[in-house]
Amino acid sequence: MDINERVARRARALRSERGYSLDTLAERSGVSRSSISLIERAQTSATANVLDKLATALGVTLASFFDEQTQQDTPPSPLSRRADQPVWTDPASGYVRRNLSPAQPSPLQLVEVQFPAGERVAYDTGARDNEVWQQIWVIGGTIEITLGNAGNDTATTWRLDTGDCLAMRLDQPIGFHNPTSATARYLLGLVTLPFVAARRTP
Repeated sequence: MDINERVARRARALRSERGYSLDTLAERSGVSRSSISLIERAQTSATANVLDKLATALGVTLASFFDEQTQQDTPPSPLSRRADQPVWTDPASGYVRRNLSPAQPSPLQLVEVQFPAGERVAYDTGARDNEVWQQIWVIGGTIEITLGNAGNDTATTWRLDTGDCLAMRLDQPIGFHNPTSATARYLLGLVTLPFVAARRTP
């Protein structure tokens, strides 16, 4: 299945599960109604930042947009073969993410990322309805991660080299930058904890 079609189906399904109209999701996410409509019809390839805004508004992680949807009478597989793992490229930065996790439901999601030399990606979403924790383990190369609004005195920037691992909660803006002339490769581990408070009203 084309990756944009996979994203489109997941976006439609997640919005339907929550009972959100296009207007409601647009208001919650800050993404225009027309842009969401194009994404749900697989007529555009959304950037990582846009998908993250939609994921936050829907109460899921960005990786959830690439999950496999199985038939109701077919139990989801606990095995994910490399040949079947969805691969997506951010049209803005060219960074490539591969969803490693099997279709079988789990609070843990694993994602492999290849981040091009010199590129940047910024996620400007803040607090989420649910608690999501992320760890980044650098397999090769160097990546700089800024937590908080860049340029703000309270922002913190971490430089991670091969073998380094950083833990964080996804509740603030995050910026990724590869300051070198070589592609960086790293593993993302994401854990979503059960809701501890009622979801925000639409």
